[in-house]
Amino acid sequence: MSPLPLLLEAQTLAEQLPLNNVLIIDQSKLDSYLQHHIPGAVHLDFKRLQLGIAPTPGALPSLPQLSEVFSALGLTPDTHVIAYDDEGGGWAGRLIWVLDMIGHRHYSYLNGGIKAWLQDGLPTEAGNVAPVPSSYQVEQLCDGFSLSKDDILARIGQPDFAIWDARSQAEYCGDKVISSRGGHIPGAVNYEWTRGMNPENGLRINPLEPFRVLLSDMGLTADKEIATHCQTHHRSGYTYLVGKILGLNIKAYPGSWSEWGNDPNTPVTTGDQP
Repeated sequence: MSPLPLLLEAQTLAEQLPLNNVLIIDQSKLDSYLQHHIPGAVHLDFKRLQLGIAPTPGALPSLPQLSEVFSALGLTPDTHVIAYDDEGGGWAGRLIWVLDMIGHRHYSYLNGGIKAWLQDGLPTEAGNVAPVPSSYQVEQLCDGFSLSKDDILARIGQPDFAIWDARSQAEYCGDKVISSRGGHIPGAVNYEWTRGMNPENGLRINPLEPFRVLLSDMGLTADKEIATHCQTHHRSGYTYLVGKILGLNIKAYPGSWSEWGNDPNTPVTTGDQP
């Protein structure tokens, strides 16, 4: 088997199934998974990779909890993970971020997930696939893949730093308020996550080179450290993934607006300008 790329197309995967030492993880809604999934795929409830506690519900759970999740899935240090979902990559991208955080570097994203797979008329199976458990242990979290609130406060305004806000324009501008305050982090640029995928092409990521140019024109360039966030680091799972695919120095802010917008001491800007 040739090495699987980070961005994996449905036809490419279908031609190689079944694969040895590969774990296909489906993060679709459970009813969707039970109705149709890629042959051999196991299901993972996205809530199991979230802390779920205010003010940072999008933060990671404890190391023992992560160990429990990944050992139940059957992960080993040598396993290649293929991640997908039914929404165009938010949950799958977050899973890849989690794998980065626990030091697991063997992974791919199935471009478009189950939507692209079905659009291409590729074979599926129904029902549940029981994973073969392993003894995987998460020993520590890795540096270099996330930024804290304090990290961002220290970096705001620096020329080699940028922020990609993946929320809706209404949230960014402050017209739609979910936390105690609405608006955005000063200097952040807004490109709502679903704009980066094509609903007429199975929710696949938009063509990469035009996407790269668009982001560059927004100031999201390869020479900068880029923080990405949404409300709870779900939607920004997709933008984190896109950043990786495009080779950007992108990092997640898992606290996201849930943390920032509920802290009365953080700076906030409203309106449609950074």
